[in-house]
Amino acid sequence: MKQQIKGAQIIDLMMLVIDVTKGMQTQSAECLVIGQIACQKMVVVLNKIDLLPEGKRQSAIEKMTKKMQKTLENTKFCGCPIVAVAAKPGGPEAPESENPLGVSELIEVLKSQAYLPSRDPSGHFLMAVDHCFSIKGQGTVMTGTILSGSVSLGDNVEIPALKVTKKVKSMQMFHTPVTYAMQGDRVGICVTQFDPKLLERGLICTPESLHTIHAAIISLKKIQYFRGALQTKAKFHITVGHETVMGRVMFFSPAPADFNEEIKENVFDFEKDYLYQEEYLSKDSNSENKENDQAEIQLPKQQWALLEFEKPVTCPKLCLVIGSKLDTDIHANTCRLAFHGVLLQGMEDKNYVETFLPKLKVYKLKHKEGQVERVMDDYSVIGRSLFKKETNIQIFVGLKVKLSTGEDGIIDGGFGQSGKFKIRIPDGLKPDTKMLLTVASKKKSKAGKGDTAKEDEGSKNDSAQPVTISLLFKRYVFDTQKKMIQS
Repeated sequence: MKQQIKGAQIIDLMMLVIDVTKGMQTQSAECLVIGQIACQKMVVVLNKIDLLPEGKRQSAIEKMTKKMQKTLENTKFCGCPIVAVAAKPGGPEAPESENPLGVSELIEVLKSQAYLPSRDPSGHFLMAVDHCFSIKGQGTVMTGTILSGSVSLGDNVEIPALKVTKKVKSMQMFHTPVTYAMQGDRVGICVTQFDPKLLERGLICTPESLHTIHAAIISLKKIQYFRGALQTKAKFHITVGHETVMGRVMFFSPAPADFNEEIKENVFDFEKDYLYQEEYLSKDSNSENKENDQAEIQLPKQQWALLEFEKPVTCPKLCLVIGSKLDTDIHANTCRLAFHGVLLQGMEDKNYVETFLPKLKVYKLKHKEGQVERVMDDYSVIGRSLFKKETNIQIFVGLKVKLSTGEDGIIDGGFGQSGKFKIRIPDGLKPDTKMLLTVASKKKSKAGKGDTAKEDEGSKNDSAQPVTISLLFKRYVFDTQKKMIQS
């Protein structure tokens, strides 16, 4: 699957080959998903039609064609051509005299679907190398597809993974010597004094145009066929450009007030605040909250992830990123591709946690709740159960709180040694609140003196609900000082 993900990024027209006797299998479905992400046009080939009984062959082909049309109707490939073939009737042991079925029709369909993609020779040269070998007396040849820019004889090219730069000695395209090649071309580039064993697959580029990164910020979308939630801190196989490494993810979204805001494509704004998410937000992830169907689940227009790689990767900016669970059993009937996105910002510094991440303003919302214990005067109360005994209350001094009765307050400081604290009420307590707290305080006082022996059911039912204290603040995930912020 790693090779399919890499290969899909360099093709313009794909053929999805389906065994007509089995239909869409898990790996076929995954190839379709990759095609959706990375390719523009597709032809479906129903292969092995020779295995169908001749009398029922046509009806079986029609049935499978309808099934494939149904599968594709909600994809970008809806209405694409579907061709039935038997590339080798009778299988590999069949005599050569057996003619292929439907192959000439397939060739005509491919001709009709082929198109000349727009190519751009400007920008930095970047080539995906898929084979590297030596030719005696010539040098080392790297063959592959040019992803961007162009290259000429005599140019210097870099192998960024090895930090090696070489001069282009000669080039060939389909066994024809050339002096120039550009985006989209398949080309063999010959260099000297380079051991081919050092590079089986990888990238070559204009010197110093690519960077090796240890972490990245990406914009992303969940792949709808992936079952289950995408959890923060989970590990995935991350394909970045043409490399696949293990990586850990942290998901985040816009602040709730900005969920519907239009986001600029392929740009990340470090000036904005972002909300930390325990998992990627989707309709699936909120399924446990669907008891109240009247409330429509609000989802942000865009979500992002911080990817931290187990080993550094070399890739261009804005390259395709695919996250997958390739360690899932290949025979399980489940899609292993989890998400796809675009790399917006790479982190080159190995110490990015200290040097870069503090710029990323991702916050968590914190909510603490306690109770008012008693009234001190018209403008202050004593609270409890908001902090532990060992908490340093001093760091919370000045934070705003709200009473369940509606008053706004400010934490003034600790009270005693048991985690209690004093709250100042700038606008004063409401008369009803003061009465409620005074009654509750008197009942506690009587209870303390042993006057509860004859407490009847009526007095239990009349007992007032405690007045609760809510403390809301946000804390930035990568803030080394762990400051608490209130708007």
